[in-house]
Amino acid sequence: MPSDTRFRIMAVLIAFATSLCAGYAASESASHALASPESFAGIENVEQRSAAIFTELGKVLTHPRCTNCHPAGDSPRQGDISRMHQPPVTRGADGHGTAAMRCSICHQHANFDPGRVPGHPEWHLAPREMAWAGKTVGEICQQIRDPARNGGRKVEELIEHIGKDTLVGWAWHPGFGRSPAPGTQAQAGALVEAWVKTGAACPP
Repeated sequence: MPSDTRFRIMAVLIAFATSLCAGYAASESASHALASPESFAGIENVEQRSAAIFTELGKVLTHPRCTNCHPAGDSPRQGDISRMHQPPVTRGADGHGTAAMRCSICHQHANFDPGRVPGHPEWHLAPREMAWAGKTVGEICQQIRDPARNGGRKVEELIEHIGKDTLVGWAWHPGFGRSPAPGTQAQAGALVEAWVKTGAACPP
């Protein structure tokens, strides 16, 4: 093989590898900050402060890392543009896929970045009654504080669920090619706690 051809091939490979590394770095670091609960202290009306805090939390809840698995319907979405999941799958009876195509067939216990396949031991769709995609932050708020539509939880239990649940936490560590949810899981948990302590009011 002529030396100039080898050089061109090597240059292309190096450029490709550099692009992959840059993309990975961006996917790991590209996160928008969340305002702290303390930053809302200037809102004297407690109900308005509570609603404002939830609106900030809404940046997380409406992010594709959350809505892709809280879809409107029985099929998950994927990617930052929430495209249809490929291969086409449906939730099945328990949210873990059908008998012929369980989520765990592809989604293992951790992200598999070479294949760009996300993973977690509990990978599954949120229950149908917890669908958020396409809803306003106010509508999600009303939904998330309703035990009939939040997995039977009291609002106080949402602090632990959003702030510490490891499947929820995947949203901030989604692996190669996906933007993480804004802020950190701890910051999101702090917002939930502040929202609950101020009366769990919802924005309009």
